[in-house]
Amino acid sequence: MPDELHYLTITELAAQIRSKKISPVEVTRAQIGRIEKLDPKLRSYATVTADTALKQARQAEQEILRGGYRGPLHGVPVAVKDLCFTSGVRTMAGCAVLADFVPEHDATVVSKLANAGAVMLGKLNMTEGAMGGYNPKLQAPENPWKESHWPGASSSGSGAATAAGLTFGTLGSDTGGSIRHPAAVCGVTGLKPTWGRVSRYGVFALAESLDHVGPLARSAADCGIILQAISGLDPNDPTSLHEPVPDMLGGVGKGVRGLRIGCDEGYASADIAPDFARAVADGVRVVEKLGARIVPVKMPARLREYMQAWQVLCTSEALAAHSAFYPGRAKEYGPWFRQWLERGAGYTSADYARAHSLRLQCNGDLRLMMREIDAFACPSTARAAYPVTKETVYGGIPPDRDPWQARYTVPYNYSGLPTIALPCGLNEQGLPVSIQFVGHPLSEPLLVQTGDAFQRATEFHRLHPPGWD
Repeated sequence: MPDELHYLTITELAAQIRSKKISPVEVTRAQIGRIEKLDPKLRSYATVTADTALKQARQAEQEILRGGYRGPLHGVPVAVKDLCFTSGVRTMAGCAVLADFVPEHDATVVSKLANAGAVMLGKLNMTEGAMGGYNPKLQAPENPWKESHWPGASSSGSGAATAAGLTFGTLGSDTGGSIRHPAAVCGVTGLKPTWGRVSRYGVFALAESLDHVGPLARSAADCGIILQAISGLDPNDPTSLHEPVPDMLGGVGKGVRGLRIGCDEGYASADIAPDFARAVADGVRVVEKLGARIVPVKMPARLREYMQAWQVLCTSEALAAHSAFYPGRAKEYGPWFRQWLERGAGYTSADYARAHSLRLQCNGDLRLMMREIDAFACPSTARAAYPVTKETVYGGIPPDRDPWQARYTVPYNYSGLPTIALPCGLNEQGLPVSIQFVGHPLSEPLLVQTGDAFQRATEFHRLHPPGWD
C-alpha cells in the first residue's frame, strides 16, 4: 500500500478499492492503527468503533469481490461528529449530561452512510452542545497544524481527524459556521448544504432553524460523494426537502468558464489579517483565470445589525433543545454552554420575534445581492487558527466575544444557502486560510464543480499538517 495511504482522497481510494488494488480491510486496519498511535495527542475521537469498523470492512470486501460494488464510499473508512445517533454506541454531543446516552437507532445520515457501504471508524469530539466551549469533563481536540491553537469550534474533531489522516471523510454540523470554521483552520474542504437538503433526524440540535449537517473531506469532489449519500427526503424529518437529489458530481471536470462569481472586496478584506485577505483575493483571481466572470456586488448595508440577531435565535432555540436537562441539571454543563443557555433564558418572546424579523430582512437583502450572480466568493472565516489556552477552551464565554467575527458564516445559516470552504493557502505563520463560495438554494452540484475547478488549478488541498507521519 502507498506510504501515504492515509492522505488519499476518497476519489483516489475508491478507485483502488474498486479495482481491488487495495482491500477495505487493509485500509481500515491501517486507519485504526493510525488512530491508536496519534489520537492520544490529537484527541479527535470521542469513541473509536474498531470492532464494528473491521466487521463492516470485511463485509465490504466480500461484497466487492462478489461484484456487488455499491459506489465510491464502499469500503471507505469515515467518522461522524458525536451528535449523530449511532445505535448501540455512546453519543454525547460534547455534553457530560449525556455521557451515558446510548441510542437505540441510527441517525438518518448514519444509516445512509452504512447503505453506501462506508466503514464507520467512530464518533468525533466536539464542543459542548455544538456551541463554543468544551465541557471540562471531556476532551478537546488539538489543531493538527499547531498545538494549542483553535481547531474550529464545534466540529473540531471532524476537521482535525480529516486533516491529520485519521479518516477519509467526516460529518459535521453547522449552526453558525461549524463545518466551515474547522475546515478552514484545519486546511480541509467543508460543504454546508442547503438547509433541509440533509435530514437532521437523530442529530442532536443546537438551534433547529439554523442547524445543517454536511461533509468535511480533502477535496470538493469528496464532499460531493459524501453529500450524495446523505441527501434526500426523510419521512422522519418533516423539514427535509422534497426536491430530487441531483448528481452532486455532475459538474466535476467541467470548470467554471462563464460562471458569474460575485465579490465584495470590502467585505472580503476588512477586519481580517492582510495575508489572509491576499490569499482570498488570489483565490478569486484563480477562478477568474479559469474563465469565470467576477462581478462586483455589495453585502447588505445593515449586516452588523443583522449579526446581532444570531445570539438571540441560537440561545433561545438551544434552551428549547436542552429543556430535558436545563435548568434541572445545569451544574453538569460546562461554563461556556451553561452561560449560553442562561442567556437564552433571559430573552423574551418579543426579543426572539425581533431577531427573527432581522433574520428575514437579512435573507431578503442576500437574495437581492445574489440575483445577478451564480455564486459569491468570500473568506470562510474571519481569522486563521489562533492561540488558545486550557482556561479559554474550558472556561466561560469570553467577555470580548464579538458577533462580527461570524460575518462570513452566519448570514448563510440565516438563509440556508449552501456554501463550500476550500483551502487557499497558508498565512505568514504557516497556518491554513480558506476561501468560501456561496451558492443559490440547492446549487450544491455547482459548488462542487467550482471547488473542483479551483482544486485542479491549485495544490492547497494537498497540503498536510506537519508532524503526523
